[in-house]
Amino acid sequence: MHALYTAALSFPEFSPALVEIDLGFAGLGTFPIRWYALAYIAGLLIGWRYALLMVRKERLWGGESPATKDDIDDILFYATLGVILGGRIGYILFYQLPFQFESVQRDPWSLLRIWEGGMSFHGGLLGVAIALTIGARIRGMKLMSVGDIAGVVTPIGLFFGRCANFINAELFGRPTDAPIGMIFPQGNTGGTPSAYDWAANEWVYTGLEVARHPSQLYEATLEGLLPTIVISILVWRFGILKRPGLAAGLFLLFYAAGRTISEQFRMPDTFTVGVMPDWLTMGQLLSLPVWLGGAFLVWNALRKPPLQASA
Repeated sequence: MHALYTAALSFPEFSPALVEIDLGFAGLGTFPIRWYALAYIAGLLIGWRYALLMVRKERLWGGESPATKDDIDDILFYATLGVILGGRIGYILFYQLPFQFESVQRDPWSLLRIWEGGMSFHGGLLGVAIALTIGARIRGMKLMSVGDIAGVVTPIGLFFGRCANFINAELFGRPTDAPIGMIFPQGNTGGTPSAYDWAANEWVYTGLEVARHPSQLYEATLEGLLPTIVISILVWRFGILKRPGLAAGLFLLFYAAGRTISEQFRMPDTFTVGVMPDWLTMGQLLSLPVWLGGAFLVWNALRKPPLQASA
């Protein structure tokens, strides 16, 4: 079937679930372990281990480490709550209420059906910022150093999350005739999107699909892989953790730049088309305060001398 298309690449048709657990014996059917959930888990676990590694190295901080293992364990809990609650509440405030208000009026319970999808990174970022502020105060930690730890490890989770978006064939890009164009099963030109047939364990195509940018992979690189590599080099080779707030600010700038660029290739949400101007997407608009916050943190960190270990 794919021979009918002119795209150089075709979506490899991953199943949205890594495995399905048969609960038929309990009358519950099957329970899929989805890639997206695994991406969250992998990002949190790897980020947690990386954070522990950093706080064990006092030389990175120019003095005493700002956190203990127990501190990091508690902060991870607060951050997880911030991601989930902030991400969902942000989606409701930034997308559902402004653009789908009539739909919400007809079905207000849709606000609570998180399993149907709908998470906002910008909402999650705000939720994490609030959670880290509360956690740092409770644990008696310096907020800027906590933010730096988050700034180093967060891109890891973003990388896994965008890869999961790709596996789910969601958040794909705009149509393209470039050689990198990819046929996504849900990227058709009709009114009814394709779906995954769980019984047949395959994607169902409509025949109306067009080649599109694999924007999930662009975002995985620009928002996740690139900042992870660059900020890690700056941490381990150039000691930027000695300037509180610098790593956090650089992460925000990396994310804002990556999101702004990738939005040029990513298909905008259908409910924002005709509401937002053609030259601006909601993702770019929400990234404006991220730009400002990142720039302020970098400026504030660089105007002060780096921390030095006591003699």
